[in-house]
Amino acid sequence: MSEQQPNPYTSDPAGQGGQPGTPASPGQGDYKWGPGEASYGYPQPYPAPPAYQPTIAGAGIPAPAHHAAPVGAAGLSLGDITIAGDQIITPSGNMPLRGAMWNATDFSRTEEKIPPHAIVLAIVFFLFCLLGLLFLLMKQKTTTGYIQVTVTSGGRHHSTMIPAVDAYTYQWVMSQVNQARALSM
Repeated sequence: MSEQQPNPYTSDPAGQGGQPGTPASPGQGDYKWGPGEASYGYPQPYPAPPAYQPTIAGAGIPAPAHHAAPVGAAGLSLGDITIAGDQIITPSGNMPLRGAMWNATDFSRTEEKIPPHAIVLAIVFFLFCLLGLLFLLMKQKTTTGYIQVTVTSGGRHHSTMIPAVDAYTYQWVMSQVNQARALSM
């Protein structure tokens, strides 16, 4: 009736029904299905996770020990992230400084509006002379929001938010982040 075809889904490439992984005929023993070793373009194996990484000290969980900066080491602080010696100290634990990835994102905004006292002065002086309208040219700038700074190193990640107090806070934070990047090389 019909001829029996070899099963293409077996682990035996020749379809002979032999042991999986053993060659059925000479010259076919080197082939293995799928990517062998991890290489460029294929997923790399995951690094071993740290023994434990507490984020908040609680009942039964000891808080990570913070080490003081070595004497003479340059210190840098951004929010709750501190660089001391060759370590990055965060509330969630220490990270190695070498090879750290730094990023800053601006979540602040600056608004410009006419203050209420300028409107009152414009109305009062408009009644006496037409120069009162010049008070409407007064502007008041207010900055609100945060600058987010993130650092990733040694398989750990930490993020902090720095409040924006004026329009130039982001430039100050970026200068600090650039200094931290230079120390991370």
